[in-house]
Amino acid sequence: MRRKTRTPPAPLPQRQGVDPVRVRLPAEGAWATVREHLVERLSGAGPGVVEAMFEAGRIVGADGRAVAYDAPYRPGMFVWFHRELPAEVPVPFRLEVVHHDEHLVVVDKPHFLATTPRGMHVAETALARLRRELGIPTLGAAHRLDRLTAGLVLFTVRPEERGAYQTLFRDRRVRKEYEAIAPYDPELALPRTVRSRIVKERGVPAAREVPGEPNALTRVELVEHRADGLARYRLEPGTGQTHQLRVHMSALGVPILGDPLYPVVTDPAPPGDFRRPLQLLARKLEFTDPITGTAHRFRSVRTLEAWSSAIGWAEDPPGGANGQKNGKAERRVRGLIS
Repeated sequence: MRRKTRTPPAPLPQRQGVDPVRVRLPAEGAWATVREHLVERLSGAGPGVVEAMFEAGRIVGADGRAVAYDAPYRPGMFVWFHRELPAEVPVPFRLEVVHHDEHLVVVDKPHFLATTPRGMHVAETALARLRRELGIPTLGAAHRLDRLTAGLVLFTVRPEERGAYQTLFRDRRVRKEYEAIAPYDPELALPRTVRSRIVKERGVPAAREVPGEPNALTRVELVEHRADGLARYRLEPGTGQTHQLRVHMSALGVPILGDPLYPVVTDPAPPGDFRRPLQLLARKLEFTDPITGTAHRFRSVRTLEAWSSAIGWAEDPPGGANGQKNGKAERRVRGLIS
């Protein structure tokens, strides 16, 4: 039986709440030096960038010492470095802590703030912010919430306990309830459970439904509707596919307001444009704590703007309210701003 290699602790400290990048060299390869492999592997960084990092001593081994420019390639070797942080526009909304104990931190995340560092969102993420503000460098995310979605997110304090909480989400032992604002369709029979197969391809912004065995399940319930053509919905996902709730609501003909991807992919908002947030909120989290046995019930106190301030929402910015082009839903949304 092959023995699993233990990953050494990071020899570099966090920067602005962001961990250093860790790279393990592949077991097989024709590279003569560590540098040759990293130049090929990190080609997206641009010409000369990796070489300059070696020259500056910014790439280190497990002992914290700089890896030499001509260090021979060693299969299985770990190296670490800090990447240059992208220029990020600060998200001007508070990250509210709703629970904090020795095991967990549960927060009420605002729209537009990513959960964990990824792509162009690194220091301006919930995880990096919490590490800085709470002074807990070991904090880790037990699950993720889309950047455009607001609401409850659970983080773990102790790395050795993170797996236990992640398993709760994997095994669907967390009851999650969302709230969404979307057009009202009197012909749509609710409540109902939507089942479909959703696939999300790397590099493609929107997920899509395809024929086949369902891998996504959502219960959709109408909570209330108004004379202006809007309705408030309760969504309970039984699975956790990427963009699942957004895909299912769009498929029902009532796409969530503020959605830039469904039913039609629209141009991304420019940096710093925090108008028209996606009207989707992770309202409740309920589970039994796998470490303490405590029954937890958390509720977001946020409100969705299209419901609480319909007049403000109806002031349509250039380009339209939602990029919706699907006939009946589009006419209803346009009715709000005519």
